[in-house]
Amino acid sequence: MSTTDRAVAALVRVLFRLVRLLGPDRAGALGAALARRFGPLVKAHRIALENIRQAFPDLPAAEHGRIAAAAWDNLGRTAAEYVHLDRLWDFDPESATVGRIEIAPEVTARFEALRQDGKPALFFAAHLANWELPAIAAARHGLPSAVLYRTPNNAAVARDIIGLRERLMGRLIPANVAAPVRMMEALDQGLHVGMLIDQRFSRGPQVPFLGRLTPSNPLLARMARRFDCPVHGARAIRLAGGRFRLELTEAIHLPRNPQGGIDVEAATAELNRIVEGWVREYPGQWLWMHRRWR
Repeated sequence: MSTTDRAVAALVRVLFRLVRLLGPDRAGALGAALARRFGPLVKAHRIALENIRQAFPDLPAAEHGRIAAAAWDNLGRTAAEYVHLDRLWDFDPESATVGRIEIAPEVTARFEALRQDGKPALFFAAHLANWELPAIAAARHGLPSAVLYRTPNNAAVARDIIGLRERLMGRLIPANVAAPVRMMEALDQGLHVGMLIDQRFSRGPQVPFLGRLTPSNPLLARMARRFDCPVHGARAIRLAGGRFRLELTEAIHLPRNPQGGIDVEAATAELNRIVEGWVREYPGQWLWMHRRWR
């Protein structure tokens, strides 16, 4: 490991400790303020504005700017909340007191059915609100699960983050060339495997997303065809006052080919259509800064 990598890792550890001392509310507010102030100064802001303009061509420029500002606010809060994930999750279905996490009874029932059926399943999510929370929900409430994640380039930072996430999210599958095999192993073992599907995947099929064609990751659709298991969408919605609502869809009926198997390209398009609906519902909570289209 290089000297620079070690220095970066040490700095990240110090920042994590300082942010932890602030508590989730003050940390989130500070992260939001910093992101709203400095986000518009970087190149990613221009990418975000162009993406928003393309997705919402009928909205005025002022509204495009408002969505971008809200997206920076959400990103800043999400980053600051990372070291507080254990404190954010306070859902107790037996408690009459409303905490930070809100889940409708029908969603709780859907989750419980998955927990009891003894079968594997696939979950898809997107970079909306705090996108780590669905994985925490599974682990905290006894759903045997595994999560696909991207490993930081800095090995020391990666170890720290993996240590934090493993305590909260169950099995972690690195997003590398071995990921499909690890996912299949997890499904063979009856686990519930989740992944984010809303980023660009250059080797994937071109499917519509927010008004434009873009290459999208077909991995989840391929796993669904291979195992013919249920597929559910999971998302968090950021609410006022540092609160969140968690949602879990019913099993998605994916398109099938004439032979009866899941049509991977059509299924990938359907999953992206669902995520598009989520983004259009809460546009200020999505990660517009990503180069989803090129």
